[in-house]
Amino acid sequence: MTSPDTPTGPLAGYRVLEMGSTVAGPFCGRLLADFGAEVIKVEPAEGDPVRTMGKRAHGKSLYAASILRNKALVSVDLRKPAGQDAIRRLAKHCDVVVENFRPGGLEKWGLGYEHLSAINPGLVMVRISGFGQTGPYRGRPGYGVIGESVSGLRHLTGDPDRPPSRIAVSLTDCITGLYGAFGAVMALLARGKSGRGQVVDSALYECAFTFMEPHIPAYDKLGLVANRTGSRLPDSTPNNLYASRDGSFIHITAMADGVFRRLAGCMGQPALADDPRFRDAVDRSANHEAIDDIVGEWTRRNDLVDLERVLHEADVPATRIYTLADIFGDPHYAARNTITRAPDPDFGTVAMAAPAPRLSETPGVIRHAGRRVGEDTREVFTRVAGMTAEELDRLVADGTLFDGNQPNP
Repeated sequence: MTSPDTPTGPLAGYRVLEMGSTVAGPFCGRLLADFGAEVIKVEPAEGDPVRTMGKRAHGKSLYAASILRNKALVSVDLRKPAGQDAIRRLAKHCDVVVENFRPGGLEKWGLGYEHLSAINPGLVMVRISGFGQTGPYRGRPGYGVIGESVSGLRHLTGDPDRPPSRIAVSLTDCITGLYGAFGAVMALLARGKSGRGQVVDSALYECAFTFMEPHIPAYDKLGLVANRTGSRLPDSTPNNLYASRDGSFIHITAMADGVFRRLAGCMGQPALADDPRFRDAVDRSANHEAIDDIVGEWTRRNDLVDLERVLHEADVPATRIYTLADIFGDPHYAARNTITRAPDPDFGTVAMAAPAPRLSETPGVIRHAGRRVGEDTREVFTRVAGMTAEELDRLVADGTLFDGNQPNP
């Protein structure tokens, strides 16, 4: 799923200046780059903090190889006036700017939306922050897990008798980056009608809060404070994780009436579907402990492979809990090329998730893995900003720009 280095796809022809760091901003830029936007990522000479995250091979972050893929990488010292001027020269020729500084951070450098839109009225700026560009918390620092906690989502994660847990990925950063990319595309569509750009305000806590959708009206009308329910999805029964005889686990989702009837048949207990406690979805949720006990008793009498076979044959949604080892060996992943390998000068190739979603006519493409800090500095500032070789030499020599050839700080 690779191609030459020329961007193709539905966003081909759009240019994005990514000044985001760590996860949310780079994830937003990565989504846009996968679907053809020319994404120019700005890093300090020491590199984006995401390069310190994840596991490493050959001295490089494997995480960065994926999240920085398809991007042209330039390095600019934004603290220097000459660096700020260099950014303005790039932004003049861009359609979108993605940033995730604390609100007011870009303004102090003369790079806020008012400054950049004055020289480029059609510019769309995606502003990712912990708490948004307005409100009493706007100045607070915020990482994804902080926004997740404030949103209420963290309170729902884990088992009810233990402290809130967390997923071992930067979930809220990815949610917010996804909303940011969605907002950028909507703003570009609106610009096609009005000719004007706008700001996309994508706040970590707010984007995570949207995932609380079923619980918000329940609190408003019923005063119910949702709590952790472990592996069970509340008010969707049976929809839980069950132990098998051989010490494994299988998740079964059979909340729809027809599916529950098929599950009852698999279990050799078809009469369960006519039991007044379990006759419809609302009744089953009211009696979730009873039905979970019955299903769990059945799964504990059978090995995992037998459970999967019987349930799949009956068209009951069910699965083991996959590990990455399972995923790399799975025939469905292989058939759909869900894991693709991007070319990389140090690794040869490196595995990463294929672009999603799949578009039938203009699919996303991975052209290359994330490159080295400053690798594209000279090419980008020559082609996009119109800098001369003499200008570049001077800015590299004084530390405003970093092209990868100087000793890295």
